[in-house]
Amino acid sequence: MPNLVASAIAGAEAWDEIESLRDRLALENDYLQEQLRGESFGEMIGQSAALQTVAQQISLVAPTDSNVLVTGETGTGKELVAREIHERSARGQRPLIKVNCAAIPRELYESEFFGHTKGSFTGAVRDRIGRFELADGGTLFLDEIGETPLDLQSKLLRVLQEGELERVGEERTRKVDVRIIAATNRNLKAEAESGAFRLDLYYRLSVFPIELPPLRKRKEDIGLLAEHVLSNLGRRFGKKVPRLSQANVAQLEQYD
Repeated sequence: MPNLVASAIAGAEAWDEIESLRDRLALENDYLQEQLRGESFGEMIGQSAALQTVAQQISLVAPTDSNVLVTGETGTGKELVAREIHERSARGQRPLIKVNCAAIPRELYESEFFGHTKGSFTGAVRDRIGRFELADGGTLFLDEIGETPLDLQSKLLRVLQEGELERVGEERTRKVDVRIIAATNRNLKAEAESGAFRLDLYYRLSVFPIELPPLRKRKEDIGLLAEHVLSNLGRRFGKKVPRLSQANVAQLEQYD
């Protein structure tokens, strides 16, 4: 009997210790999540004033249905911004469809955007839904919008203005409800003013412009970004990764 009592007491103490450990881990997890939220905005990592400005702009425009033009150098995170705007909008449960305008062969632009019917051109072996219809009710992200051929921009403009399109080879007019987020690394305003890009399309796209700063202009975010990348690599490969020293971070910040 004494042994049973002792075992019961030991078991109760062990259980209490497990519960205490569980509570502590939960608190630590809450703390870490809070810390991460303080250092990031969705998938955008950083605490710099420049990034906070972008975060405020996203928070401001996301609940609206306004078209957004995201500008910035290659690699500044334009697609991340588009995703954050979409996910924080009323359309967040609907599709976010991406089109890389620079990667579409000129002869396939209309088919890619508006779709086509079977037999409408050589190789059209079946009906195909275009990106606008795929994004119906959601958001269409037009990456590298500045690469769109000038003579095809008017057709994009019509859909943006009227919310209507026809598939290639079809006379039926279809309605679409799509929010547009466009992105470019070019000075689209200057190109529009010079006639290299349609001015009316530019104004239709840039209802709410967001300019992303390059990393060299927000160097205080470099350490956080590097830690984030190392942490992701560690989780991916199941390895413990070393922490960056201040000297390591300073070295990274010297790169321009």
